[in-house]
Amino acid sequence: MSRKKKRNRVAHAIRRSLISLISLGIVAFLINIAPNYEKTGLEDKTNLIINNNNITKSLKSDIIIEDKVIYLSFDDVKNFFDEYLMLDGSRIITTSNTKTALIPLEGNKIYENGSYTNINYKILQKDGQYYLPMNKFNLIYNYEIKYNENKNIVTIDSLNRKAVTAIASKNLSVKYKPTTLSKTLEKVKRGDTLYVVQNFEKGIDEKEGDWLKVRTTSGIIGYVKESKLINKKAIRENLQKEKINGKVSMVWDYYNQYTAAPQRTGTIKGANVVCPSFFELKSDGSLAVNVGTSGQNYIKWAKDNNLEIWPVLSNSMLNNLGAVSKILSTFETRANLIDNIINELVKIDVDGIHVDFENMYKEDKDNYSRFIIELAPRLREIGITLSVLLTAPDGSDTWSLCYDRNLIGKVADYVVFMGYDEHTGSSKTAGTVAGADWVELNIKKFLGQEGISKDKIILAMPFYTRLWQETDGTLTNKVVNMNQIEIPSDAKKAWNNTLKQNYMEYTRNGSTFKMWIEDEQSISAKIDLVEQYELAGAGFWEKDREKETIWDIVYDKLK
Repeated sequence: MSRKKKRNRVAHAIRRSLISLISLGIVAFLINIAPNYEKTGLEDKTNLIINNNNITKSLKSDIIIEDKVIYLSFDDVKNFFDEYLMLDGSRIITTSNTKTALIPLEGNKIYENGSYTNINYKILQKDGQYYLPMNKFNLIYNYEIKYNENKNIVTIDSLNRKAVTAIASKNLSVKYKPTTLSKTLEKVKRGDTLYVVQNFEKGIDEKEGDWLKVRTTSGIIGYVKESKLINKKAIRENLQKEKINGKVSMVWDYYNQYTAAPQRTGTIKGANVVCPSFFELKSDGSLAVNVGTSGQNYIKWAKDNNLEIWPVLSNSMLNNLGAVSKILSTFETRANLIDNIINELVKIDVDGIHVDFENMYKEDKDNYSRFIIELAPRLREIGITLSVLLTAPDGSDTWSLCYDRNLIGKVADYVVFMGYDEHTGSSKTAGTVAGADWVELNIKKFLGQEGISKDKIILAMPFYTRLWQETDGTLTNKVVNMNQIEIPSDAKKAWNNTLKQNYMEYTRNGSTFKMWIEDEQSISAKIDLVEQYELAGAGFWEKDREKETIWDIVYDKLK
């Protein structure tokens, strides 16, 4: 073989090698730099898109479509629509943002927000699982549901959430990945509407570079160049009830059922919420209402002074754990109480309600939670704020362990931590009503072990203390309002930096008197905890026990 032929063969071999290397490089580029399409394993399933997210992989059971009705399993409805969905014998109890409903497993009469409605539906039972007809429940959960038979995709869009659309300015290809080389999932024509996928946590569009994540009207989710879209606009905003701007500063205005509401004049500097004692629970689930002319005057005064009104609903007058237990025990008895609450709130036109149920059986914890779960949507429907009083964790069965704080913290607009009494009237040792160290410890429990969001916690503090008397080994005490505290000239008084309180002690006729004082300094220190832990605000028990100078401190610190 001639040298020339050998050189040609070598050159050809080098070219072939170069071509192979270039081909491998292109393949590597396509695989690593410009990803095309991955099989999801969902191509043969009915896909479910909820609020522009394909959650098909997360479904516990396949979607059933029968006679054009779309069914989801009980567990999937609980997972994606109502975490408090409950099977109650032969019926299902469900709640949504503004609805509380009782749905029989058989029959066509549904209870919804205080009234019964006939509905043409059936609940399926298959392999021991219940399946709910989702296109019959759209009014309960307030969503729009569509089924694209050609693509085999179900889309569900919450009508409570923001929705943004845009128009294709030219014929476009919707890509699997945000790159031109990626697989085309669907072609859309000029003028077609696309839904812009939102990051709801951040409140912004989902995008990568200049590629915008969108959903087509058929339910396909992918990417298009944002520059190829026009007329981007919000067609629906988030439906969220407005909360108080800034910190809550609430004050209880207590009066019993045998007296009239106080007649106030002027404003309360530093307060933005008042809680009058309008409602008491009765043994039949009805309410003892103490509003009358004085209450109407009180409401007018509060509104004239830009104060929100959250009347108290208390079980203190009933003083019967068994009666409370009975009222909470069934959906019907809870619904009767809730109907009564709604009717009274609508009559008097107020802004909120403060539920103060204390001293209940530990065994009623779940039923009390159900009461709050079923009450909250009814209140949201009429724009009423729900706050719920909770005692410190880790106490006695009937005082502390009767609350599911974590659940109530999720459902209610606010929870009020009753930051007193650290030492009660029945305590065997003398001590403070609300030491800052004890209050802070329990704030940490609310945030930590109870898992309650800081922006829901209102710290309640006392406008009173106790005067303790020790005589020959016997301990007694009495409540002393802040504005009635007297400090004898011979009393020993010192600041306790752990409790953030002044302590005084003196003797009279063989008796030793002790008091941990609530004053401007102690209240100021507790309000500092509200700021330190970024809580929702503060509450004060109760009006007319305080010194007037307190309100200057509240005003300055809570802004």
